Amino acid sequence: MDWIDMDGTKVLLLPVKGPKIETEADGNDVIGEAFSVEAQLVAIPVERLGSSFLRLETRLAGTIFQKFVNYHLRCAIIGDIAPLLEGSKALRDFVRETNKGRSIWFVDDLDALRAKLAREKA
Repeated sequence: MDWIDMDGTKVLLLPVKGPKIETEADGNDVIGEAFSVEAQLVAIPVERLGSSFLRLETRLAGTIFQKFVNYHLRCAIIGDIAPLLEGSKALRDFVRETNKGRSIWFVDDLDALRAKLAREKA
């Protein structure tokens, strides 16, 4: 697994191509990978999310994100989710609220993640 240092934060960067995160077990696998490289944050390209991941009624995102929080592991979803946001007020609210915190973020790209980490350290 590839990891990078972003402003002193060890980030596990999942490749765009790879298995989709479609079940709670898939989320557990990602958390295991993060622990294997001692990452503090996991950057997950939106392309790696299964089709039901961001459909909040499935509760998959909430369940997996809660595990990240429980294990004191941060997570950033990287990529454009604008089409999904347009169709769901609940998802827009969820993204807005998580982005206010320190654990789960939705950002457009790695530069935005880097900037968010830098602001946090300032």
